[in-house]
Amino acid sequence: MAPGKERDRDRLLKALGHEFGRPEFLEEALTHPSATTRKSAGRGEGRDYERLEFLGDRVLGLVIADHLLKTFPQADAGRLARRFNELVRQETLADVANRIDLGDHMWFAKAEREAGGGAKPALLANACEAVIGALFLDGGVEAAASFVHRYWDALAEELTTAPKDAKTRLQELAHARALQPPAYREVSREGPPHEPVFTIEVSVDGIGAAEGKGSAKRVAEQEAAAALFAQIEDTAT
Repeated sequence: MAPGKERDRDRLLKALGHEFGRPEFLEEALTHPSATTRKSAGRGEGRDYERLEFLGDRVLGLVIADHLLKTFPQADAGRLARRFNELVRQETLADVANRIDLGDHMWFAKAEREAGGGAKPALLANACEAVIGALFLDGGVEAAASFVHRYWDALAEELTTAPKDAKTRLQELAHARALQPPAYREVSREGPPHEPVFTIEVSVDGIGAAEGKGSAKRVAEQEAAAALFAQIEDTAT
């Protein structure tokens, strides 16, 4: 690795708060699927971040759930779930990734890099989860939890009241107006299997319909619900 790259990697390691005994875990976590068609020195055996993303998602969930139980001992399961969903959603992961400049350290194929891959929220969120998985494999739950607490604890403390996600708000609105519950349907699925983009439509009879996009159906459903709710608010003003 070139001297400049070494300094950049030192900066990332400082942000992660961990010195890797097996740096290949970190390299794997930083490798986008587009980069695995060309093996390069320092990228292990050409694996991308998807396996570590799978692991990191579960580790993050465990650490966050444990923290919420301790931080909000009087909260019921529903309120805990809403806080949990806010803290593990794509936007929060992408925000943390941006805070540590994770996109600058990721490996992409040239075309993906030129298309702005290092700034795409979905890719940043995936890589952030993968980094958590890498920390867990290299340093155990202590290393992974230390990173999560460093960047997520303040976010959890900001949630003095449990937020309601867009789907919940839309469902409550339909119920308050004695309407049928929101109906969601998949409009399309685009992109490669490892990086799909879903388009979901939500409709409420008597209110209207809207669409949302996301890297997972649940994300697209939330985006669609938020879009329809925004339409309702615009009409009311």
